[in-house]
Amino acid sequence: MEKELVLIAGKWRAADASSSFQSANPATRETLAAEYPVSSWADCDAALAGASLAFERMSQMPGDQIAKFLEAYADLIEANSDKLVETANQETGLPVSPRLADVELPRTTGQLRQAAEAARSGSWKQATIDTANGIRSCYGPLGPVCVFGPNNFPFAFNSLAGGDFAAAIAAGNPVIGKANTSHPGTTKVFAELAQQAADATGMPEGTVQLLYRTSHEDGAKLVSDPRVGATGYTGSRNAGLALKKAADTAGKPIYLELSSVNPVVILPGAISETGVEEMAGEFSGSCLMGTGQFCTNPGLVVLLKGAEGDALIEAIGRKFEEAPDGVLLSAAVEDSLGKSHEILKKAGAEVVFGTGDGTNSGFSRRNTLLKVSGAKFTENPEELQTEAFGNCSLIVVADDLAQAVEVISSLEGNLTGCVYSAKDGSDDEAYGRIEPALRRKVGRLLNDKMPTGVAVSSAMNHGGPFPATGHPGFTAVGIPASLIRFGALHCYDNVREERLPEILKDGYSGDAQRLVDGKWS
Repeated sequence: MEKELVLIAGKWRAADASSSFQSANPATRETLAAEYPVSSWADCDAALAGASLAFERMSQMPGDQIAKFLEAYADLIEANSDKLVETANQETGLPVSPRLADVELPRTTGQLRQAAEAARSGSWKQATIDTANGIRSCYGPLGPVCVFGPNNFPFAFNSLAGGDFAAAIAAGNPVIGKANTSHPGTTKVFAELAQQAADATGMPEGTVQLLYRTSHEDGAKLVSDPRVGATGYTGSRNAGLALKKAADTAGKPIYLELSSVNPVVILPGAISETGVEEMAGEFSGSCLMGTGQFCTNPGLVVLLKGAEGDALIEAIGRKFEEAPDGVLLSAAVEDSLGKSHEILKKAGAEVVFGTGDGTNSGFSRRNTLLKVSGAKFTENPEELQTEAFGNCSLIVVADDLAQAVEVISSLEGNLTGCVYSAKDGSDDEAYGRIEPALRRKVGRLLNDKMPTGVAVSSAMNHGGPFPATGHPGFTAVGIPASLIRFGALHCYDNVREERLPEILKDGYSGDAQRLVDGKWS
C-alpha cells in the first residue's frame, strides 16, 4: 500500500519514512485504509529549510496579504465542508451534527477570519512610541512555528487550521503542522486547502507544511532547532513536558496546553435555590458532553458535607446511569481512562456509578462518577488530581468550608474554576473565602456556569497556571491576544523615519491603536 504524501516547501512528495501507521474509526474500532508515513529527520530538516525561506518573505509582507490568505482559506474550508466533516467523523467518531458541521467548523473559519482582521489592522502589534527619547517598539514575526494539534478538536485546534495555526500565520510566521495521529486524513484535507489558498494569494512556498508523525527523538529535535521561532502544543502532559524540556534547553519558546481537572465548587444555597435535579442535569450534561473529551471538562467537584450535597451526588449518579456511554476518540484514550480510574480508586476514591468497559461497539468506558472525602483528598492531592480524560468526574466532599478552602489550595493549576452560589446572598460569605484561593489556581474563573464552552472572544483566556499550560501569561484562544505568543518585541532606538515599520511611523494612517507618549491614539 502506498503511503500518503507529505507537504514540504509547497510540494506534495513521498516522505523519507522510517515506518507507517493507520488510524481507526472509534465508533467501530475498524482500521481505516489510508497509510501515513512516520517521517525521518530528513523530512523535518527539509520542512525547516522551507519554512526558513518562507519566513524571509512573510516577515516583510504587508498584513493585508496575509489576511487575504487566511480569508481565502476560510472560504475554501466552507466550500469543502462536506468532505472535511465526513473525514473527521470517520476518524474521530464525533457526530456530524451538531458537533462537526454546526459548531466546530464555523468556529474554525471564524477564528481564521478574526486572525485575518488582526493581521490586516496590526492591532496585535501593540505599537508604543516615546517621542522624547526617540524610542519606538512593536511586536513583529518571530520565525517558523511548529504546531502539534490534539486529538479532541479535529477542526478548531487542528495543527493546520486551528487557533495556534491562525495566530502564528496572522503574526507573519510560516507553520509546520504535525498532524494528530487520530485524524491524519482530516489534517491532510486542511493542508490541501491551505496550499490552494496560499497559491491563489501569492504566499511563499513553505507557508504551510505537513508532517504526519515523527519519532519522539525527532520531535524533540524539531522544537529545539535553531530555525524554529516557537512551538504550540496541545496534548498529553508527558509528551508535552518532553518537548518542553528540549525547547527550554535550546531557549526556544513553547506554549503548552497539558491537563486540567477544572474544579467546580457547588455551595449548598445554590443547590437549594436551583433544585437538585436541575443542578445534576446541568453538571452531567457538561461532564458527559463529547464523552467528556474536552480540556475544560469539569473533572472535579467540591461539595460541602450535608443533605444538599448527598442529594446532588445521588441525582448525578442517576444521570450518569441513564446517559449512554459515548465513543472515545481512540484505543489510547480508552486505555488511559481505564488507568486513570484505577489510580483514583487506589488513592481512595469510591465508585458512585460506573467504571469498566463501555456498552457500545466502539472505544468506550462506562460513565463514571467517583467520590472522596475532603480529608482523604488533602492527604493525597497529587494522585487524586489525576486527569481522567473522558466521561468521568470526581466529587470531593469537604467537612466544612475551611476544609473546602484547603482542598482548593492543594490543587494544581487549571484552565478553569467555577463557583455556584445562591443568588439570594446566603452563600456570599462562603464565596468570599473560596474565591481568592480558586482565583490563584485558574486562568478563567466562572460563576454559576459550567466551564465546557470556550467562546472565541477577544476577552477569553484559554490558559492558566502550570500544568494547565506552560506559562500563565498567555492564551491559546482569543484574538489578538493569542498572536503575542508567536511574536517578538522589536524596539527601534533613534531609527530614521523611513526605516521604521509602517505602524511606528509618524504618518501612520492605519486602524490600529498606538500608545504615543502614554496616550492611546
